[in-house]
Amino acid sequence: MTKLNVVTPKRFTIDEYHQLIELGFLKEGDRIELIRGELIEMVAKGTPHTFCTTRLCRQLDRLLGDQAVVRCQEPIILPSNSEPEPDVVIARGNETDYLPHHPYAEDIFLVVEISDSTLVYDQTTKLEVYAEAGISHYWIVNLNAVQLECYTQPYQNAQGKFNYLSKQIYLADESVAIPGFADVLLDLKRIFPGVLS
Repeated sequence: MTKLNVVTPKRFTIDEYHQLIELGFLKEGDRIELIRGELIEMVAKGTPHTFCTTRLCRQLDRLLGDQAVVRCQEPIILPSNSEPEPDVVIARGNETDYLPHHPYAEDIFLVVEISDSTLVYDQTTKLEVYAEAGISHYWIVNLNAVQLECYTQPYQNAQGKFNYLSKQIYLADESVAIPGFADVLLDLKRIFPGVLS
């Protein structure tokens, strides 16, 4: 019987990933993120995605001021050898807290992905990675359905898969409380393209 050679992909730790960046193998314009040790090329963003990201970041900055750090398309560090770059993150503290390192899961109030062509990936792979890290609030701005999907209560099922116990949908004409700031409401009409009042 002949033994088959199986090709296995090289998985990287976060330290190795940072070394690739420092050595110039990966550059800022490469649009790569580390997910479970694999280098994943990010999809180019279309105009509606970019519009929504800009509007959401501006609204959150305006609403939260100095109460938290709003990071747009910047990395976070998760324990599963993942360093994703969510579209928006609300983190504790102030900007200088993240000079020595990107935010860790315990620093984060909310992770947001804005989705059109990446919707299935954001609802599966990204959702599992965030749930595994214990991110308590994960939002998907679903541009296809023009709605906000809010996931809470991360858990691990009997088969070892990670997910969220609760999923709540908000329509584009509603407002939603920002996690960690229950008295601060985000008007969704202000972020969805074509739904502006």
